[in-house]
Amino acid sequence: MYARVLTSCLYGLSGEPTWVETDVDNGLPGFFMVGLADQAIREAKERIRSAIRSGGHKFPDKRITVNLTPANKKKEGSHFDLPIAIGVLLASESVLCRGDLSKTAFLGELTLDGRVQPCEGVLPMVIGLQRRGIGRVVLPQANAAEAGLVKGMEIMPVETLGEAAEFIEGGLALKAFIAEGYQPDDLPVQSPDFADIRGQQTVKRASQVAAAGGHGLLMIGPPGVGKSMAGKRIPGILPPLTYEEQLEVTQIYSVAGELDAQRPFLTERPYRAPHHNMSPAALAGGGTHPKPGEISLSHCGVLFLDELPEFAPSALECLRQPLEDGQITISRAGGRCTYPARFMLVAAMNPCRCGYYGDPVKVCTCNESDRKRYLNKVSGPLLDRIDMHVAVERTTYREMSGPGPAIAAPPDEAAVSSAMLRQGVMQAVEMQRQRYEGLGIANNARLSPRETERFCRLDSSCSALMEAAFSRYSLSARSYHRILRTARTIADIDGCGEIREDHLLEALSYRMPERFFES
Repeated sequence: MYARVLTSCLYGLSGEPTWVETDVDNGLPGFFMVGLADQAIREAKERIRSAIRSGGHKFPDKRITVNLTPANKKKEGSHFDLPIAIGVLLASESVLCRGDLSKTAFLGELTLDGRVQPCEGVLPMVIGLQRRGIGRVVLPQANAAEAGLVKGMEIMPVETLGEAAEFIEGGLALKAFIAEGYQPDDLPVQSPDFADIRGQQTVKRASQVAAAGGHGLLMIGPPGVGKSMAGKRIPGILPPLTYEEQLEVTQIYSVAGELDAQRPFLTERPYRAPHHNMSPAALAGGGTHPKPGEISLSHCGVLFLDELPEFAPSALECLRQPLEDGQITISRAGGRCTYPARFMLVAAMNPCRCGYYGDPVKVCTCNESDRKRYLNKVSGPLLDRIDMHVAVERTTYREMSGPGPAIAAPPDEAAVSSAMLRQGVMQAVEMQRQRYEGLGIANNARLSPRETERFCRLDSSCSALMEAAFSRYSLSARSYHRILRTARTIADIDGCGEIREDHLLEALSYRMPERFFES
């Protein structure tokens, strides 16, 4: 007897419909799987055997052949358990189908006692099914909230294999519901405030510019001056995610298995701060079955790398492709997959191993060779891909002990809060939205060289200034375009349609860390 059950398989973030074909025939008893199934699927045979018996059905003592189609693509994931078990029950006629299952997909992992367990990657799989005209999915109860984010999909949660079998026979009405999509809540999001940082007006301004245009930011300075504090506060001034970005980020976290069951939809920009001892695979993603790494988990958010030179050079070099292309491709023997990786890189480092080179108070104990060796851990090509380089100076006693955000404090002494910085960010974001409407450009940092020439035009005085800087500092073509994009963002914060000299000068100041990297 033959049966055909619909499920899905993930390839990167793309969910592709997959058919589970089952044939139960007379012959020497055996359970065979074909169709490029991975180890987790091949091991499902014993789980399915026990789950079927625990559910009160007889496991067929015949030759069972399961084929996963299309047969030329590798399949992986424990969610194949439920559709394979349903196929065995239908093909052995232990369960008789009372309706049409051609538009119903099944997803779920089985335990030995027949319970249906949650699985990873449900959201992108359900989205892929809906895009191909599949309107109903039977899945674990624990994944119902996640699948409910796909508006218009009929979700049918089950807790056991027996419930799924009874539903197919028409003897049980599942508690199905039509997904209404994301329902926003009013829970406040607590973020650390820039007002906690006394002084450091240059760092706060640079953080505002970086957040407004999505630019990478490298902070260089001695220990304890506030570099890490600033990096942790940048997410609090970023613009809110659009619905499309929220859905894309949530899919990544679903595939990685990092979704919160209580709040399965991510509405805040991600903030990832991995430790510097992490491996290249953990940063870029990978494994036998490639999963998203920190680079992709930072998509549409902030990747904060503290103590940048302490990361392994091989790990840092993984950043070069996604910083340029906004995506990362992971290739393995079994195939390749591409994950989105449009993140804002924020990094912090000391100017030398001891941390006090150029410090006016403490004397640096490093010799020239030690300092160069320390700085050379960060390659020139990676530095060239970071839009903004900012020197973080030591704060004075007056700045540390002076007034906070008091009304009576002078503007140059008052603590600049995240709310104040966010006002300028939102003005710049709105100007970019209007300028790039219909062009698919998220922010100034994502402009291509051709688009940079179009939207970042310079007048004669600015052109002369840029020409002098290009020659004086031996800028690369990449640096030239990144300076123009940064100047465009500064002009947007000021509400200016054209780039002025003061905008260009400020952008140039963010590319000149020569006192740290000079020979």
